[in-house]
Amino acid sequence: MFKRILIANRGEIACRIIKTARKMGIETVAVYSEADKDALHVEMADTAVLIGPPPAAQSYLIIEKIIAACKETGAEAVHPGYGFLSEREAFPKALEAAGIVFIGPNPRAIAAMGDKIESKKAAAAAKVSTVPGHLGVIADEKEAVKIANDIGYPVMIKASAGGGGKGMRIAWSEKEVAEGFARSRSEAKSSFGDDRMFIEKFIVDPRHIEIQLLGDKHGNVIYLGERECSIQRRNQKVIEEAPSPLLDEATRKKMGDQSVALAKAVGYDSAGTVEFVAGQDRSFFFLEMNTRLQVEHPVTELITGIDLVEQMIRVAAGEKLSIKQDDVKLKGWAVESRVYAEDPYRNFLPSTGRLTRYRPPVERVIDGVTVRNDTGVYEGGEISLFYDPMIAKLVTHAPTRAEAVEAQSDALDAFVIDGIRHNIPFLSALMAHPRWKSGKLSTGFIAEEFPEGFHPQVPDGERAEVIAAVAAAIDHVLGERKRQISGQMTGRVVTREANRAVWLGDTEYRLEVKRENGTIGVRFDGKDGNKNAVRHLESSWKPGEPLWAGTMDSKPVAVQVRTIPNGFALAYRGVEAKVYVFTEREAAYARLMPVKQAANTAKLVLCPMPGLVVSIAVAEGQEVKAGETVAVVEAMKMENVLRAEIDGTVKKVNAKPGDSLAVDAVIIEFA
Repeated sequence: MFKRILIANRGEIACRIIKTARKMGIETVAVYSEADKDALHVEMADTAVLIGPPPAAQSYLIIEKIIAACKETGAEAVHPGYGFLSEREAFPKALEAAGIVFIGPNPRAIAAMGDKIESKKAAAAAKVSTVPGHLGVIADEKEAVKIANDIGYPVMIKASAGGGGKGMRIAWSEKEVAEGFARSRSEAKSSFGDDRMFIEKFIVDPRHIEIQLLGDKHGNVIYLGERECSIQRRNQKVIEEAPSPLLDEATRKKMGDQSVALAKAVGYDSAGTVEFVAGQDRSFFFLEMNTRLQVEHPVTELITGIDLVEQMIRVAAGEKLSIKQDDVKLKGWAVESRVYAEDPYRNFLPSTGRLTRYRPPVERVIDGVTVRNDTGVYEGGEISLFYDPMIAKLVTHAPTRAEAVEAQSDALDAFVIDGIRHNIPFLSALMAHPRWKSGKLSTGFIAEEFPEGFHPQVPDGERAEVIAAVAAAIDHVLGERKRQISGQMTGRVVTREANRAVWLGDTEYRLEVKRENGTIGVRFDGKDGNKNAVRHLESSWKPGEPLWAGTMDSKPVAVQVRTIPNGFALAYRGVEAKVYVFTEREAAYARLMPVKQAANTAKLVLCPMPGLVVSIAVAEGQEVKAGETVAVVEAMKMENVLRAEIDGTVKKVNAKPGDSLAVDAVIIEFA
């Protein structure tokens, strides 16, 4: 077994690999760019080596620097994680020439299956059902449009070296093909150093299902069940689960056997994933093979009990698989949410900055329910614009799908992040969505269920009552503290009643609040509340804590708390609400206050996130129609096209290509 390995990656996956290596008694070496000098993976590793400036093309993607770091530290093997160099045939070849072991598949398998175009050809030769498409490299936008017209719309434009949704777009017309091809090729070049593109038919109402493979260097290959990754946004996975609610055992075996046969045909070893697009009738077509560890591998680990990173290391060391196909048993259900630094209320645009508060839920196994959080950040750390915006992968496992989903909702409620925007409100809303809960999924789920984008959720029903009751309970605790400080309370108070008006959006709740020893009773009374219903709340919450964690009528509840004048900003089950708590007299005065009107920004094009201006498509005095492209801004390796929201004449252009802009910076003004 290896004594020391180097991880040629960063962030949460580097931290994940370090954990398993440490468990196996293997020393680890981290590599880092100047932007990552204070990163968590650098702190966790036994040794760390600086390899260059922030852009990946000048640091993490340079093979020679990785090999030099191995020689400097005596690392015997390299785990590439995912992304970066993980699917480059040249990388394991260069390592082999330097006498260093690659913890991943052999170069021949990567060449055969890692390249999206070559993998399609290999699958077709092996008589695997594939999606109709053009398997050759496409030269330019003109050729792309011709091919798309021949295939028939809609089509998927994909980067040959792609992954993670980068360099990928769906096009429904000639115009979208031309524009999407240019944007995708640019993204592919900056993300992977490879701008080869291909086009295939996009299957309408599809599901995305993938088979996890594990092979060794002795010809043994097994499959570890499937994952469903149909909940996607911009072709990037958001939520994954294992197993799939679509498959039956017969289909699972058919997909697994086909995947194993394909892997054996190309001499595959190590961990890998065969991806399929599936119809609602359980028909399926080969999409591609990812010749690496997948982002969503934790859900497979939790339902099988197999550490995939450990198996990859053992295979790379020449060991035979100790697991046979009959040993693989799927137990329970696992759900994974990808927590991103992005603003769900601004079309999920990236958010950068410092994590002024980062308190993930506690990892634990209680009563058969597991909570796991794979992360690469820490409180006080910075989310950089140079890399993928993923903060963490939150995973829950339970005996049934419903229990795993409920556990995920609870864990998301307890996940506290401040300093940047994040997608937890959206993830929480997805967990509560009836269609998600029923398992009736497709890759179009988000576009179909949120056609106008994701907007702040309105507190209603049970969610509204929980938020109102917790706000009243928090206010009561703060009132007790003030009275203790002022000397109005002495000794141990058993009961004390108070009447409060709680404003939640347009709804006013009239509440009676009373403490009875360790319990706070909140009685709803009035036309907008559940008349005369008493909710019993228990919590050890103390003023200043960001999370109110306790029970409401004996059911676990976690509500995030931020203090604002006269009330609190609370977050629960996807709802972020400002709640105002008044005494009767304060409420009477508050009702007289005028309502503030939001500023009108219809005539401004604002920078939606911190980013770099790639291009400006208009000039001062130009007539512009709503929907036309006016600028392109790049952030976190993704190019974002900004379009005019109204018809108008350009009054002023305040930015130029190359400018680095802050969020809400005015780029263009209309007359």
